Amino acid sequence: MVNANTRHPDDYTEHEAAGILGITVSRLHKLLDENIFNDGTPRPPELKLRSADLILLEFWDRSTGNPKIIRMPRRG
Repeated sequence: MVNANTRHPDDYTEHEAAGILGITVSRLHKLLDENIFNDGTPRPPELKLRSADLILLEFWDRSTGNPKIIRMPRRG
């Protein structure tokens, strides 16, 4: 049972997010570069990620190379 008094942070550092997802920070950077920062804009040096971001990152990490999923084309 979840304790209502327990605070769950909704801002995660890159290292915390990678740990939660069970991937390396370099893998996290690769996922971000392929799916978010793919229009030529550089990835900010230190990101804060939210719970919703982790859900998308987990989806992208698990769906890489899956022929049943249509990937969005790169922008630019």
